Amino acid sequence: MQIQERGTADGAANLSKPFPRPLTYLDSPIRGKKSRDLSFASSPSSCNTYKLVALFILIASIAALFFLRGTSDGAALLCLDHRPARSLPATITYPEISWSAVPAIHAVDPAAVAPFASFRSERWIVVSVSAPPTDSLRLLVKTRGWQLLAVGNSHTPADWSLKGAIFLSLDLQSRLGFRTVDYLPYASYVRKSIGYLFAIQHGAKIIYDADDRSDILGGDLSKHFDLDLGAAAGAASGYPVLLQYSRAADNNRTIVNPYVHFGQRSVWPRGLPLESVREVSHEEFYSEIRGGGQFIQQGLSNGLPDVDSIFYFTRKSSRSEPYDILFDEDAPKVALPQGLMVPVNSFNTIFHSQAFWSLMLPVSVSSMASDVIRGYFAQRIMWEIGGYVAVYPPTIHRLDKAEAYPFSEEKDLHVNVARLIKFLVSWRSAKPTIFERILDLSYAMANKHFWTEKDVLLTAAWLQDLISIGYQQPRMISPVLDQVKEASRLGDRREFVPRKISSIHLGVDESGSVNYEIGNLIRWRRSFGNVVLIMHCSGPVERTALEWRLLYGRIFKTVVILSEHNSTDLAVEYGELSIVYKYLPRVFVQFDNAEGFLFLQDSMVLNYWNLLQADKARLWITNKVPQSWVSVSIDSKSSKWFVEQAAMVKKVVDTLPVHLQVSYKEGTSEDKLIICSSEVFYVPRHFVNDFVDLVGLVGDLNIHHKVAVPLFFLAMDSQQNFDSDTLARIVYETTLPSNRSSLSYYTAKASAVYPLKVLNEPDFVKLVQVMASGDPLLMELSALSCISNIILLQIMLNIISIILFDPNHYHLMPLAFFDPNNYLPMLSHLIKSSVLSSIRTSMAHLVVLDEKCV
Repeated sequence: MQIQERGTADGAANLSKPFPRPLTYLDSPIRGKKSRDLSFASSPSSCNTYKLVALFILIASIAALFFLRGTSDGAALLCLDHRPARSLPATITYPEISWSAVPAIHAVDPAAVAPFASFRSERWIVVSVSAPPTDSLRLLVKTRGWQLLAVGNSHTPADWSLKGAIFLSLDLQSRLGFRTVDYLPYASYVRKSIGYLFAIQHGAKIIYDADDRSDILGGDLSKHFDLDLGAAAGAASGYPVLLQYSRAADNNRTIVNPYVHFGQRSVWPRGLPLESVREVSHEEFYSEIRGGGQFIQQGLSNGLPDVDSIFYFTRKSSRSEPYDILFDEDAPKVALPQGLMVPVNSFNTIFHSQAFWSLMLPVSVSSMASDVIRGYFAQRIMWEIGGYVAVYPPTIHRLDKAEAYPFSEEKDLHVNVARLIKFLVSWRSAKPTIFERILDLSYAMANKHFWTEKDVLLTAAWLQDLISIGYQQPRMISPVLDQVKEASRLGDRREFVPRKISSIHLGVDESGSVNYEIGNLIRWRRSFGNVVLIMHCSGPVERTALEWRLLYGRIFKTVVILSEHNSTDLAVEYGELSIVYKYLPRVFVQFDNAEGFLFLQDSMVLNYWNLLQADKARLWITNKVPQSWVSVSIDSKSSKWFVEQAAMVKKVVDTLPVHLQVSYKEGTSEDKLIICSSEVFYVPRHFVNDFVDLVGLVGDLNIHHKVAVPLFFLAMDSQQNFDSDTLARIVYETTLPSNRSSLSYYTAKASAVYPLKVLNEPDFVKLVQVMASGDPLLMELSALSCISNIILLQIMLNIISIILFDPNHYHLMPLAFFDPNNYLPMLSHLIKSSVLSSIRTSMAHLVVLDEKCV
């Protein structure tokens, strides 16, 4: 719901030509003579004529009534009230513009605009004001590096003033000389169009479209939006890639609800077709796009987002309670591909110069629809220049102080928006320049009754104004609208599972929350279900091994546990930590059909929900974590241990096959020793043979795990080919103060957290409780204190997952989630501990599903 002081644009007939004044006696054409009384009451002939007309109308009405009563269709009487009079469609004239001969803008009153003649700024914030300056505006005007421009309307106080802001009053707007001003209503926020032109005329490169009651989170727009597209796009390294919605799964989809991506699937933005509200599932996968083309950047709003009146007045539990809805600030920004659209508003949006042509706000539609229709119009033209819209995490906070406004103000959204989107996606033009295509689309929309001829004329005036102030048309490219341009390789697909953020004041029960959370579990399992987790436990395995299998066994193909204290009962294999890499090849052989192998020490906790975008075809290691990956110079001052390790590394490197040796030497120099703590790393299947060969070349040499692993990784591939970003966002603390808990560093937003101490079951329960912020289903585990109950719950979740994967054939499937390698050692241990009695019956029932379970 757009919360601005908006007048009804339907009353746009009040054009801002020279202000009208009442006709006085002195203005009368018969000035100097006494005016005659021309009323009906003073003329007998006029009175008789009036009576005759009234009598004729009465007789005609009686005749019509008798005629309708004689018809066979009883509904004919209703036609008098419900059938609008048919009129011939008016012919809309296509504006003729001589694009090469548009005259320059000349101010009507040069003296009035003289104070701004030489002023220039590259970054502008444009707001519409109808009341005295708000506290939000007082903060906004202090935004460093930005010029605030306030655009007035007929509701704005005449003495409006704010230090540091430029104020365009109605009078000043009329003196600027813009053609556009002739088509704008007085009492409406759409007069911002004049502000946009003024900013462009005075050097704007970026315009932030805002309102007067929003607070920028942190007070810095550069922390939220991408402001330097030009420099970044021209850099040799290119602009970073962005996630992009995919059309491959549903080529017929034309609209998305971006709030789902940012954790609020129960909320929908103003301008989303109501038939799309029910689509609350998150994306199965995303594609990627090279950044630099996000010329329009839509930010989200915490507190009161941009919602329509239907949401606003139906989702509250109490009219007096304000909304306070939050979005995921850590969710990645997401772009829209050609053929797919998203609602765009006018109070939290960045426009780069390549998209300045799209700033015009239409005037012949209802006020609450103007900016949304502008946004859809802009997205369609954006495809012609290779640009796109991207949606960003929350950038502002808006307090819910809305006053009721009539539903009719959104009628153009709820009635026409779905039809508009369909029309825009199918629209094509052969015009040679982008401005001609903009005018062509405006004319086509008027012919389809999405707006009227007034907006066609406004478009023509707007484009001429842009040319007059020196704006350069963007260069067109050939859009790929008739084909779905998607990544064809599975490796190019990216997954992201949104966090489910609780919303208060929604007034309804989200009955699908359990399905949503189980859906996340299935997505994680799909991503890592063929990856083996190899875990080294330094703590007491009899108190932690089962817990680790319960935690990670739901996600990975299986959990293999190594420890210096092996246990046959718990299926814990021996593995000395200082040379643990030497024990990995036998695990590789045991699971020869696995997609990859992830190694993890129990001193680090893995937030698996943040790894869905990782590339499982590449190596992962912490080479971008400076506390974990260091390069040590070897010289005469080096310690004995470093010298000995470096000598053994050199000995191994000298025996490496050519492809491994060349790769290693390209990654480091002979006088350097690379040390990596190696608490976590990943080896994909196609690197397994190289890893095994390297272990064989080390042989009996006592190369430490922290030295051997980076040696192997540098030999197997170049660092630039690592998926280093996957593990770059980890919390890594080298020391843990004695007065702080190991969980005090934990955050669900990181890929992993180090250090961690889990020595017993109570420690495990505490860990699960904090991890539940990323995986809510873990709350069920933390609520249970008995290990047998935990296993029962785990079995239940596994069965549910299998049924959801294939409900028709689950009785024929092996229980992939219930891997005997994970659970049979637990059961054996529990039998010996006399704890199994509470689950024996449940296990018996599982035999009918799969004989492998018992």
